[in-house]
Amino acid sequence: MREQLSSVRFKYMAGMVVDATGSGMYLPLSLLYFHHVTGLPLTEVGAVVTAASVIGLISNPVAGILIDRFSARAVLVGGYVLRASAFCIYPFVDNSVAMFAVLLPVALGDTSYPPAIQSFVAEIVRGAERDRLLAVQRSLRNAGMGLGGLLAGAALALDDSGFYVVVLGAAAGYLCAAGLLSTIRTGAGDRPSGGRVSRKGGYRMVAGNRPFLGLTLLNIPTAFAYMVLSVALPVYLTRELDAPVSLVGIVYAVNTVGIAVLQIPVTRLLVKYRRTRAVALGAGVFGLSFVTFAVLGGLSTGAALIAGVFAATALFTVGELLHGATASALVAQAAPEETRGRHLAVYQLSWAVPIALAPTVLTALLSLSATGMWLVLAAGVAGSALGVLRLERELPSTAVHPEPPVPEPTVPEPRKVA
Repeated sequence: MREQLSSVRFKYMAGMVVDATGSGMYLPLSLLYFHHVTGLPLTEVGAVVTAASVIGLISNPVAGILIDRFSARAVLVGGYVLRASAFCIYPFVDNSVAMFAVLLPVALGDTSYPPAIQSFVAEIVRGAERDRLLAVQRSLRNAGMGLGGLLAGAALALDDSGFYVVVLGAAAGYLCAAGLLSTIRTGAGDRPSGGRVSRKGGYRMVAGNRPFLGLTLLNIPTAFAYMVLSVALPVYLTRELDAPVSLVGIVYAVNTVGIAVLQIPVTRLLVKYRRTRAVALGAGVFGLSFVTFAVLGGLSTGAALIAGVFAATALFTVGELLHGATASALVAQAAPEETRGRHLAVYQLSWAVPIALAPTVLTALLSLSATGMWLVLAAGVAGSALGVLRLERELPSTAVHPEPPVPEPTVPEPRKVA
């Protein structure tokens, strides 16, 4: 049994590494690639990418149905193949219409990926092992993304043909990941004897699951918090604090390396405690980070400012370490097995919508008041933390506890002597 689990873990982690490496090659260059090959202005490229991403959201509920009807593995592998096929056509794009035509299948695959991968993990491991696997996944994916970025830089350093190497490398990563994950057998024998639910009533069951919907709604402020590092922080550091642009890259590297190195040991400690407590603590630490960033606005440039930026970034990274893998395991376990795909598809909307709105919302708040933006974010994650703690009693015990709680030993009553 242990050898089988070890083989599953190896194949899964290998798939995640090649996936992340391919994604890391392309993601930082997504806009620049089409600007380079089509000659279109960046504003037009950005508009087409956004349009494809928004329309791609329709695959979220469809993915939930397909996961429950067929399997998470089928949707996951299908999404990889779909995106790889589109990437192979990227070199032939020469106008905005063709660009939209190849971006849409990629957006559909991207949107179907989160509920599929979470359902897949839930099918191959259980209990505390799920937390550990998700922790390893986060660490290796961060490392893979970094490696992909280095490979892309090396390819582009040669000549302009490096752009084509990047997109074909991303396609190869998706195909290799599909091949590896397709060989993993899931615990189909553990599914309910009644089989999968019909398409009718599936999402009505999700709508009736109030504790799960509560988790979903409470995740929205935290999802906005995660977007700070890539959307609001670079602008805040360079424009509000007059920090050098180079500091943005260093801060991002500190966060990425911190997650890659520390996620596994931190999760080993967290599996001893309730998942809800770890998630709430992570959200609370996010709040402390945002308050620290807000205070930095009153500091002058110099060593104190730089130290404060790194302190706030360290707190943000700790919040991710506490929240990330544990929240994924909590949600996957809280979703009923027979409709897990639909439940996780709904939960994924609590990420997809903030990701789509974050550039507009965060920049608007930043333009009104930089300090106010941080305080609003802090209040949001604090409310999320308190909400998760209040919701704890309503969630399944198997979702709250990574390992089954040990029952207290009963002391036998002494016999009465006649």
